[in-house]
Amino acid sequence: MTSIGNSAFANCSGLTSVTIGNSVTSIGSSAFSYCSGLTSVTIGSGVTSIGNYAFRECSGLTSVTIPNSVTSIGSSTFYNCSGLTSVTIPNSVTSIGSSAFYGCSGLTSITIPNSVTSIGNYAFYGSGLTSVTIPNSVTSIGINAFANCSKLTSVTIPNSVTSIGTYAFFGCSKLTSVTIPNSVTSIGNSAFSGCSGLTSITIPNSVTSIGTYAFFGCSKLTSVTIPNSVTSIGDKAFDGVDIPTVISLIENPFTITGKTSDSRTFTQNTFNNATLYVPKGTIDKYKATGGWKDFFFIEEGVGPSGDTPQPPTPEPQKCEKPTISYENGKLTFSCATEGATCQYSITDTDIKAGSGNEVQLGVTYNISVYAAKLGYENSETATATLCWIDQQPKTEGTSNRIANIPAQAVLIQSEGGSIKVQGVDEGTQVNVYGINGTQAGSAISQSGAATINTNLQPGSIAIVKIGQKSVKVVIK
Repeated sequence: MTSIGNSAFANCSGLTSVTIGNSVTSIGSSAFSYCSGLTSVTIGSGVTSIGNYAFRECSGLTSVTIPNSVTSIGSSTFYNCSGLTSVTIPNSVTSIGSSAFYGCSGLTSITIPNSVTSIGNYAFYGSGLTSVTIPNSVTSIGINAFANCSKLTSVTIPNSVTSIGTYAFFGCSKLTSVTIPNSVTSIGNSAFSGCSGLTSITIPNSVTSIGTYAFFGCSKLTSVTIPNSVTSIGDKAFDGVDIPTVISLIENPFTITGKTSDSRTFTQNTFNNATLYVPKGTIDKYKATGGWKDFFFIEEGVGPSGDTPQPPTPEPQKCEKPTISYENGKLTFSCATEGATCQYSITDTDIKAGSGNEVQLGVTYNISVYAAKLGYENSETATATLCWIDQQPKTEGTSNRIANIPAQAVLIQSEGGSIKVQGVDEGTQVNVYGINGTQAGSAISQSGAATINTNLQPGSIAIVKIGQKSVKVVIK
């Protein structure tokens, strides 16, 4: 047997599975139509054509793999196969026939190979597709091709497509965005009618005609931009939706249907309340042209600011101010902003040059650090003073009666007129003086730290005295 004849197994409700051998070259029209119990089909590699309605109303069929030998999928081949969830279409297929997957409500995704050049009328009408990518090989999208795909949220239309057919995406209520490429010259009647999820649409400069009802009932549409290439806009193209902003780039406006007609291009509310932006120097033309002159608010420019509307530029985030700590001989910087890098500067007050017989060394370091990250503003600069305080000589356990004199590291930081000293012994008295010698505050350290609130002004110099050690710091 080289072919399965027309209606050969039609209405065989008890048929559950079919294996078509490699010797079969064609499956006839309606060959397995209305086989509601059919759940699986294996198509042999010898089959080159699958006839119209071949598996129509096979509601139990869940998956099918079409072999590489098949070059075309006929009209209504899988019409109303509501249980079909997956289909593999090989690269050998060049056309998907009209209504090929009509009503396949369980079919949520499909890969259309680059070999396909045309998608027939009603090809995926009412299917369960959630997203679809149309390959660059396709030049036309047929009438009702994706109409009433109520779960479809996104679609990619390639630059090869020149026309979007009538009702192509009619009733795709969850479609939120669509990019119409520059290759498209016409948008068919009702092409996006009832796409209530669409919020904005930009029509490319290649489009010359917008069909009747093209965007009718796109209730969430907030703006529309019409390019200068458009020479005709059909009746009710933007009716059924109140659009706040209409941007027309048409330099020589043509007549559209006005607000007093039942076939008006825009709703009465759009005519009465929307702002129509027109090219500079053309406002008088629009006010004299039928339909356009019905807009109550007409302004020159291509957007509210005179420029093409752009989304607001977000304020750049700022890195968090870093913290400074010192422990076990290590100076550590930390920033709460993930991925930020700390940039530091340390100056040593003991670096000196001069002449004489004696030099007093204080071993004091002034530290400044800020955090930086690509795309972020630099943080505020954190500052600190690191110094060492000599303790009482240690005599126990020394050799040759030479005392070891350990040094204690102290970190001093100023913030908002307050001075914090870290690293001092419990109970140590810490005093703060102004540059004129007047005491500005004092505290006794607890848990290795002391905080002194002063009334000194930002930028003024304070003298911090820890035991016998005095350190100058700048009030922040």
